[in-house]
Amino acid sequence: MTSVTVTKRGADRIRAGHLWIYRSDVINAAVNAGSIVAVRDQSGNFVGQAFYSDRSEIALRFLTRSDEEINREWWAQRIHQAARRRQNIAQDANAYRLFYSEADLIPSLIIDRYADLLVIQTLAQGTEAVKPLLLDVLLEQFSPKTILERNDVRVRTLEGLPLSSAVLYGPEVQEVEVKQHGVLFFAAPMAGQKTGSFLDQRENQFAAESVGYGRALDCFTFAGGFALHLSRVCDSVVGIDVSADAIDLARRNAALNNLSNVEFLEANVFDALRTFEERHEKFDTIVLDPPAFAKNRGSVKAAVRGYKEINLRALKLLNTGGILISCTCSYHVSEAMFLDIITDAAKDARRRLQLVAKRTQASDHPILLAVPETHYLKCMIARVIE
Repeated sequence: MTSVTVTKRGADRIRAGHLWIYRSDVINAAVNAGSIVAVRDQSGNFVGQAFYSDRSEIALRFLTRSDEEINREWWAQRIHQAARRRQNIAQDANAYRLFYSEADLIPSLIIDRYADLLVIQTLAQGTEAVKPLLLDVLLEQFSPKTILERNDVRVRTLEGLPLSSAVLYGPEVQEVEVKQHGVLFFAAPMAGQKTGSFLDQRENQFAAESVGYGRALDCFTFAGGFALHLSRVCDSVVGIDVSADAIDLARRNAALNNLSNVEFLEANVFDALRTFEERHEKFDTIVLDPPAFAKNRGSVKAAVRGYKEINLRALKLLNTGGILISCTCSYHVSEAMFLDIITDAAKDARRRLQLVAKRTQASDHPILLAVPETHYLKCMIARVIE
């Protein structure tokens, strides 16, 4: 096996538990793009084995710190272990993340399950190189009807890889009906957001049922995930999204569950919140689940303004005793920063808030503690007490 030499700083980063070494810490790397290499520090000490990328600023993505043979059995065992960790999830949902890249110890590999269909993403040169082997393992372990790839995400361009969405095995499937915690919904793995749905909010949507009541508003509803769950405990629910396609899908999902107390409106959420305020309308439960406002560090200031505005307007619309479920999927907005935003919004709205719960992404998207990049979703549940 070819080897790469890295600085002490890079080696220490791996020994502390992270899985990445940046190009600035690579000293010598005369190796092929996408290959698995042995990594050593400047003293010649073994650090581990990693995928090497000749394009990304993340030059090395670690697979193991052991000097072990990485063969077909090794890949199969990693995937099997991830599936076993999700056995309890499978009892309540047949749509969930089966494998979550770094958090499951194969960086840049994502596998999502939608009933008997699997969607795979190979987001770096290394996982792209072993994709045929991975497909073979998935067929052996799970016997899916169809395997799709959703390799149409921008991060692949940073690796010099082409963008593509394609059927890798089995018949083409445009839409699949799945179930999560008793709620049915349609997912479009070839065309929908991410790999067809926002699976990372599954447990937060279920948690919303335990606190929601009265008249509810679900902002940035997409396919109606929060709205459908809230409909089971609320008198009425209004879902809003700017996308006509999303609203159409949400309405179909409501019909699929035979719900009559949910309506969906195509509108800009910022405009809709202002209109509700002008009309002096009130709600008992409001969900804010916007897209990532901060996609990089440079956009954090603008994102903070956006998050504060929607939280401020939502708080003005809530009755006393009302519940706010506020989310951010921006990695660059930390939990502490997000709490400060909500606190500032409450101050300006002249409302007092109790923090009921701090939540994160669903457990099928586990957080690897030494890799903070695996923690991106924050969900705050708060109650207006005056």
